[in-house]
Amino acid sequence: YPGASEGMCWATTMLADRPFFQASVAVIFGNLKPSDLQPGFVEDREKLSGGRFDFEAMAARGPYARDQWRAYADWIERQLADGRPFLLGAAASLADLSMFIEVWFLENAYRGAAGLLAEFPKLRAWGARIRAIGHGKKTDMTSAEALVVGTKALPTTAVRADPADPNGLKPGDRVGVAPDDYGRIPVAGEVVSSSAQHVAIRRRDPLAGEVVVHFPRAGFVVSKAEVAEA
Repeated sequence: YPGASEGMCWATTMLADRPFFQASVAVIFGNLKPSDLQPGFVEDREKLSGGRFDFEAMAARGPYARDQWRAYADWIERQLADGRPFLLGAAASLADLSMFIEVWFLENAYRGAAGLLAEFPKLRAWGARIRAIGHGKKTDMTSAEALVVGTKALPTTAVRADPADPNGLKPGDRVGVAPDDYGRIPVAGEVVSSSAQHVAIRRRDPLAGEVVVHFPRAGFVVSKAEVAEA
């Protein structure tokens, strides 16, 4: 968050994660057929959203979605108009990474990406700078090896109450947490800590063992109604 930009970074992330992402999904999946996807993908998304994954409806939304995607891309182009290398100035921030995800998604999954991006030279140059940051160092492991590491590890999140919580949420409360947009599957557990910006809940998973899952507060519903762990 360079230059005391944390609030702006998170606000930009919400824009990228909600309307910009939805425009990307409609542009990309409106140009695909079910046979283009991995087996089980559609069923997984339908379970998540509680509705039918309607390719025909997404294809019909194509013109509108491309209009919306172009509008968001034009905001990036305008933000870079003074020659700054990144959205908030000289240094890359969470805002850049969040917005770039949508550009990366389009370029890797939409056949018409080059045409849609053609009118945005500053955005394309900015994307190249983001890619140049790289991905750091990684160590490959199998999913089974990762589960062994995760199961042996224990959570270290400290218990912390939020005395100003408007709904009286406190450590020990049983809650379900779910996104407030298209996701419909709540994650259930026991509150460990919370604040204006987060809630962390403890749950026990048969594969991963004891874990503490951290959620943002913006964009998520925390319900004290009893929900079975899943």
